[in-house]
Amino acid sequence: MQLYLVRHGESFNNALEEGVSRVFDPPLTEKGEQQAQLVAAHLSSGGAAPDKMGTAGDVQNQDGYGINRIFCSAMLRTLQTTAPIGKALGIDPEIWLDVHEEGGIWLDDGNGPVGHPGITRSEIEDRFPGFVVPDKITEKGWWNRPMETQDQWKARAARVAKALHEDYSATNDKIAIINHGGFANDLLHALFQNADLDEIYFSHQNTAITRIDFEDEGHIRMRYMNRVNHLTMELVS
Repeated sequence: MQLYLVRHGESFNNALEEGVSRVFDPPLTEKGEQQAQLVAAHLSSGGAAPDKMGTAGDVQNQDGYGINRIFCSAMLRTLQTTAPIGKALGIDPEIWLDVHEEGGIWLDDGNGPVGHPGITRSEIEDRFPGFVVPDKITEKGWWNRPMETQDQWKARAARVAKALHEDYSATNDKIAIINHGGFANDLLHALFQNADLDEIYFSHQNTAITRIDFEDEGHIRMRYMNRVNHLTMELVS
């Protein structure tokens, strides 16, 4: 299995300078919609060749991504990001409820976080035809509970990591999960938490660049890894 984690495009909440105007299930901004279209084109073309804008593309996927399965969360911003990707790849996306962002669907009304229902089944079927919708999404939405705790979202990421190992790792599938910044971090932690590091090889091609930021309180942030966009395809080795 090859796994590609793709974060959603810029959402309304992402673009806020302050959190006071946030909404509980934000849509994409105009910029986010543009980002979604560009990543869809990139994934469908393989991203190998330089484009008209002069970007180098992804020379590490010279033969294309070959994605044959797409999962996404039930949050509006990921549904909107996934729609052009599914269309470009000719794949019906599957909603995987467990890959939503930390916290779930909630909004602080001034007295603390309050849970909200989330998008309903008929709304998904109307706005995102072709998506595979799990039975747990009904006309009452899919969340309908209090804000998720840190322990709960870590346990959820562990469930997804376990499913990837047990259900997909031995397949030849090339899977894209359209998800969220916080959840992607949680999932990577879960995937590597119980792994034998001797069995993990962090691959670097010649002159590849990896950036790691060492921050306050001992935190380490992986910014990117094995980036070779400075090379032409024939120089990647």
